Amino acid sequence: MIPLAPIPDAVAALRTALRDGLDPEADWARAVVPVEHGQLLLMPAEWGRYAGIKVATVAPGNPARGLPRIQGSYLLLDAETLTPLTMLDAAALTTLRTAAVSALAVDALAVPDASRLVVFGTGPQARSHIAAIRAVRPVGEVVVIGRNADRARTFASSVDAKAGSAADVAMADVVVCATTARTPLFDGAVLRPDVTVVAVGSHEPTAREVDDTTVCSSTVVVEARSAALREAGDVVRPMAAGRFDPDTLVDLASLVRGAATFDRDRPRLFKSVGMAWEDLVIAASSWEKRA
Repeated sequence: MIPLAPIPDAVAALRTALRDGLDPEADWARAVVPVEHGQLLLMPAEWGRYAGIKVATVAPGNPARGLPRIQGSYLLLDAETLTPLTMLDAAALTTLRTAAVSALAVDALAVPDASRLVVFGTGPQARSHIAAIRAVRPVGEVVVIGRNADRARTFASSVDAKAGSAADVAMADVVVCATTARTPLFDGAVLRPDVTVVAVGSHEPTAREVDDTTVCSSTVVVEARSAALREAGDVVRPMAAGRFDPDTLVDLASLVRGAATFDRDRPRLFKSVGMAWEDLVIAASSWEKRA
C-alpha cells in the first residue's frame, strides 16, 4: 500500500478538485448493508482520470475487543481502463479525508485568529482533527472532552491538550464533534456568535451530535444537500420538526469557489457525513505523490 498524503496536501487536493468543477451532488449514495455485528459500507466514485471504491466495515463492538471500529480497503482504478492502480487502508483514508474536509471548511468559515479548539471525542477522528485544525488555524489551546474522564486525560496528554467539560464550548473559537453520540453533546445556547462548529460523528438520519439551537442559530454548511438530507440527523431532525429550513443550507463547493457567503455575526456549523468523492480525491492525490 502507498503512503497517504499529509494533511496539508489532502486539504489542497480537496480544494483544487472543488474549484476545478467536481460536483459532490453527482456522487453515488453510500450503500449501507446491515449485518449481524455491524454494517458494510460501499462507496464508489469517479472523477477525472480516476475511479475507486471503498469497502469498509463498522463493528461497534470491536473497541471492547481491542479491535478498530472501522476497517476496510480502498481500491483506486484508472478511470479509462478500470485497471487497478493501488490499494489503500480504508480506515486510515477515512480518518484523513474526514479531517481534511473539516479543515477545508474551517479554513473558509473560522475567524483567522481562531486559537481555542474544543474537541469532543478521544478516538482516531479526534486526533486527526486536532492535527488538521492546527494546520489551518493558529491553535494555541486544545480542550478534549470524553465520556471516560481517565481516557480523556490520557488522550489529551498525547496531543498537547487538556481535558475539560462541555462548558468549555462557551469560550471556543472552533468546536469539533467526533463521537459516536446519538444525542446532542452540548447546549448550543452558550456558543459564541463567531464560533465554527464541526460535526462529523454520524451519517445516520436518527443520530446527532448538536442540538436544534446550534443548527437553527447557525449558517449550516454541508458537503452536498442531497447527502445531508439523506444522512445528517443533525439537520434532518430539526427540519422534520419544522424548525429548520433546508433551503438555507450552504454547500461546501459554493463556499470554496467563492460563490456563497455567510453571516459573520452568527455561528457557523459544518455538518459532514463523509462522501465517496473525498476518498477518491485523496487516494488519487496520494497515488500521484507516491515516492
